[in-house]
Amino acid sequence: MGQLKVAAESAAAGTHRVSSAYVPSLQRTEGQPPPIAANGGLSYMALDRDGDAGTAAALKDALALIAEGESQRVIDMIDNAPPGPIKTRWGLGFRNYDDCIDYIRASDMKAPAGGVVLPLPYTVYERPTYSIVPSNALWRDPARADIAAILRKSEEDNRRRDLYFPQVMRDARRIGEYYPGLSPNSPECMDRLGVSLAHLESRCSNFYDSAEVERVFYPEIEKLLLEFFPGATDALVYNHDVFDKDYAGDRTEDQDNKNPGVNARYAMLVHNDLNDNSGRVRCRELLTRNLRNFGRTQHYTEEEADAKMSRRFVSINLAKPMETVEQYPFVLCAWPSFADQPYITNYRIYDDRVGETTRFTHRPDHEWYWFPRQTPTEVSMLKCYDSVTDGSVSRWSFHTACVDPTAPADARCRKNVVVRSFVFF
Repeated sequence: MGQLKVAAESAAAGTHRVSSAYVPSLQRTEGQPPPIAANGGLSYMALDRDGDAGTAAALKDALALIAEGESQRVIDMIDNAPPGPIKTRWGLGFRNYDDCIDYIRASDMKAPAGGVVLPLPYTVYERPTYSIVPSNALWRDPARADIAAILRKSEEDNRRRDLYFPQVMRDARRIGEYYPGLSPNSPECMDRLGVSLAHLESRCSNFYDSAEVERVFYPEIEKLLLEFFPGATDALVYNHDVFDKDYAGDRTEDQDNKNPGVNARYAMLVHNDLNDNSGRVRCRELLTRNLRNFGRTQHYTEEEADAKMSRRFVSINLAKPMETVEQYPFVLCAWPSFADQPYITNYRIYDDRVGETTRFTHRPDHEWYWFPRQTPTEVSMLKCYDSVTDGSVSRWSFHTACVDPTAPADARCRKNVVVRSFVFF
């Protein structure tokens, strides 16, 4: 169903009030195929009912997709395949990391200097997916316990629809060897590849103290971004996450007090945090509503936000280690190698919004980079969204965590802080 038809039916349905929800236009990159998404790619904001931001429609679609059975058929295909590699349309995939490592070694796959060949987890399910976030009231509603059970099983089965594929990892510090004249420490690198590297001597002494991170680290990152990007007029850091598998303290998340907690699990799936819709929606809700904004309070009217977003703006994630990274490195994929590939939308259903992230299927020529033994003064940067759609710059990169097979058995797991930001021009 096309976007116009969906919007028309949405407007005509029922006797609900006319929604004032902000509905972004789907601004695809020139030459990029349509996304694999619900409603023809239309944002669920268009299906708002009485201020629910389309969450009821998204929940209904999530249950309908589960009932359809295609996700279970993918799981059955993987579970019932003979032992060994699984032949897929994207190449040979593997059920687990060790089998993929054995294949890499047996095939004597080579990487350039500073690089490594390792397994990366990709989805093999080419349908939109849905995740009900932990804070959603559905999980605590006894009247919907049966629905919650269905959704919980689907969420638990997500990883059963992934396979490991071998990928070459290049040393991002040597980008100039692959692209002569291009420095990884430059905005030109971000515009061309969607990834770059910055330097920061932070004065933040305790990254587990969310108040100190907001007070000290956020302004440092905003200053870094304004200095890094020529022509930038404003930078807003709006939240952060701390990753530490071995942390022994309190991990509790407290959104009301701007405390993200401490993550014990790394994001082990090829993905991007935003897409054509959510890049605009997330920016708009920060500017006009301060929704889940851990940073500086914003005071924009709808008209002022329109004016600010009519110019170029980008979303950048920045990752800074607390100590030199030994295991579970953060790895990034360069835009040119997937610019013509459709993304798969994953809908994250909150009580008051439907976020959109993206997943990707494997390609052998995806151009992956890492920063081996990334140090605490090195800040890796990846683009999650760019409002420029004419193909002249990267729109985003995608990323994942991975297991480094070259690290010693007693290597310490990554401890780092990741901040999310918007930069305006």
